[in-house]
Amino acid sequence: MTTGALHKEEATIRDGPPLPRRVQARVLVPFTVVTLIWSSTWLVIRDELDAVSPAWSIAYRFTIAGAAMLAYAIAMRSRLRLTRVELVWAGTIGLAQYVLNYGFVYAAEVHIASGLVALLIVPNAILGWLFLGERLSRRFLLGAGIAVLGLALLFGHEWRGAAARPHAVLLGVGFTLLATLAASVANVMSAAPRVRAVPMPTLVGSGMIAGAVVDIAYAAATAGPPRFDLGGGYWLATCYLALVASTLAFPLYYHVIRTIGSARAAYSSLLTPFLAMALSTVFEGYRWSAQAAVGCLLAILGLFVALRARIA
Repeated sequence: MTTGALHKEEATIRDGPPLPRRVQARVLVPFTVVTLIWSSTWLVIRDELDAVSPAWSIAYRFTIAGAAMLAYAIAMRSRLRLTRVELVWAGTIGLAQYVLNYGFVYAAEVHIASGLVALLIVPNAILGWLFLGERLSRRFLLGAGIAVLGLALLFGHEWRGAAARPHAVLLGVGFTLLATLAASVANVMSAAPRVRAVPMPTLVGSGMIAGAVVDIAYAAATAGPPRFDLGGGYWLATCYLALVASTLAFPLYYHVIRTIGSARAAYSSLLTPFLAMALSTVFEGYRWSAQAAVGCLLAILGLFVALRARIA
């Protein structure tokens, strides 16, 4: 396919009415896999926090994930050498996604329920509009607004249920918003034209290794020498987060971003909280109220409206 034809196809995907069936088929499986995987990670992260400091857990996770991703790149004979500009892009994405985003995610996990630690739709849409020219229709914005209102109701339910520690909920929400912004920056950067030229395994692996270097330095400075949990459960959880939730999930997610745009792709992170909250209900004793149920329904309605909307 020529460059002109590729740009024409991308424009059709972004600006046309509901996604063509062939495009839906290309993203359905990776979209579903990523959503299901990331819905389970919050509970695994919560278990990690009881064993090793968050800083070292993040460092271990992305060291393993980055090494596995680069090994995959070598096996696939992907181009490994990056130009200086490409190295800067990969490093910046790694800093935003694998250092700042997950640092704030793990911090948020200490304070609020697992299912409430994800929200990307609004910043992804805004940054995509500002830097990539992904135009947003009124209907799309209406759907996003409805979905965000639903999440606001869920956060409100969390606030009301934490009368003894409202400050903790505020901290958790604040960390979540910072994590969201950092992840959104990385998502939009990964869809930039210059970044598209980098093979996906190389881009993700290089970003993870760059992020892991910073994670290790931060962990050593704030949490002291490396701490290892000799129990098999901790390393099983860490390997799941590294190999499944990172090495497998991130390339799939970036593929979805490159195919349908960062705004639509962010809906995997909007669905994730509700599936995660279902798991929280089973494993953490999360208690639903009428407010939380209405919030969930509004978010699903917003998802339906926005995914059928035209980005134009």
